[in-house]
Amino acid sequence: MTYLSLGLRALLTLIFVGAGGAKLAGVPMMVESFEAIGFGQGFRYVTGLIEVVGAAMLWWPNRQVIGASLLGATMVGAVLTHWFIIGPSAVPAIVIGLMCAAVLYLHRDQISALLRGVPAT
Repeated sequence: MTYLSLGLRALLTLIFVGAGGAKLAGVPMMVESFEAIGFGQGFRYVTGLIEVVGAAMLWWPNRQVIGASLLGATMVGAVLTHWFIIGPSAVPAIVIGLMCAAVLYLHRDQISALLRGVPAT
């Protein structure tokens, strides 16, 4: 399971650092997408920051579930945005969200430890 976790976290890191970096850098496609959403460009910066911080948290000891939760919640928002606002397909966001869920499952022992405020063993 360790190799599966490492592989998923590495892939998610590449995806989210790339996407978050593009949002923070103001890549025209990202600017246009967030303009179509209608929440303003500040929301683009917040989303990009959440993606980069979430990717970093995938590597922070005993905090993988926090990173995967942040990124998974971002993907829920992406799926809903694709379905109801910008289209055309939410399949990539669904697949990435499932990858986040897999990381959550693989590191599920951290959840109760985080809720109790003690480090996972």
